Amino acid sequence: MKIKKNKILTLVNLGGPRSVSEIEVFLSDLFLDPFVFDLPLPEFLRQKLAKFIAKKRAPKVAKKYESMGFGGASPLVSETEKQAKVLQSTLNLNSEFKWKVQIAMACGYPNIRDSKFSKPSPNEIYLPLYPQFSRSTVLSTYNILYNKFGECPIGSGGIVPNFGNDPKYWKLYADFLIEYFLGKLNEKQFLHYDIYPKGKDWREMNLVFSAHGIPMRLVKKGDKYLEEVASNVKGIIAQLKSQGFKGSFYISFQSKVGPAKWTEPNTIQVIENLAKQKKDIAVIPISFVSDHLETLEEIGEEFREIAIGNGANSFYRIPAFGVYPKFIEYLAGIVLEADKKVTSCVCLELGGQSLDQCRFKNRANS
Repeated sequence: MKIKKNKILTLVNLGGPRSVSEIEVFLSDLFLDPFVFDLPLPEFLRQKLAKFIAKKRAPKVAKKYESMGFGGASPLVSETEKQAKVLQSTLNLNSEFKWKVQIAMACGYPNIRDSKFSKPSPNEIYLPLYPQFSRSTVLSTYNILYNKFGECPIGSGGIVPNFGNDPKYWKLYADFLIEYFLGKLNEKQFLHYDIYPKGKDWREMNLVFSAHGIPMRLVKKGDKYLEEVASNVKGIIAQLKSQGFKGSFYISFQSKVGPAKWTEPNTIQVIENLAKQKKDIAVIPISFVSDHLETLEEIGEEFREIAIGNGANSFYRIPAFGVYPKFIEYLAGIVLEADKKVTSCVCLELGGQSLDQCRFKNRANS
């Protein structure tokens, strides 16, 4: 009997507090990250300000977490754990290897900086659960691994690249949306599920693709996030139109923090305008694959209140993928390929900055 070789897959997500006591820790990790809290300040001042903001914002953020009904915590970690469990079963059914799938968070716990998480390699694979590349998410994750292991992880054979620009992903997303509108999803697999009425024509809906915003300062540094979001939406809409979609679609950005200029238009502005025209609105969390504060509270509660308060005919929150079977199968497929297709410095090409000791750095700069 042939013994299967072991492989470990680590799903990387941004993170969220698992309890009220972890909120300040989560915020500190978030704001201390130079690729997230990017300011033109000396590093010691930036870190001091980051800690101050984390402490100051903790009580306000705690109220938002409390309102979601998860004991004052975020469901992101537990939702990612569900994805890991199902993905592990899928990989073990469809691979010659024996897989262990675990999770790591960039902020909070279980923290990717912990010693239990090993150096990326063909047998220690990392999958950041961010569809689009951004300095504040994907490049931040690569930088954490670089600081931990002393070399850029790209080209190690242990990184699954961001996947939002894959035509297979566009088809998957369109299938998911259509199944939602036709009532074919398993409601029990999702949190705070919005039921779409039977008989209501989804093909005339106003679809708002809401992505997490980023400061324009990052875009000016070369972050291609805006372009990636636009390309993803274009691909998904093309698939929907092939299935009869005739409505309107919009790209917008949410979760702005602070006074600096962020990506626009803001989702609130888009929803207000559509609501005043008495439109039917469905908001799609295009940059999220796991439900958490931004999807459940911000979209599901705050945006809904704004829409209905301004006269919208109807409002629907499309869930994040979670353990949607086709999504899990898609992830299994790209994991089995690992990063065999990475042949250049994607950090420089998509984020405007190359990490030190990147094996593709000279090639990308030439």
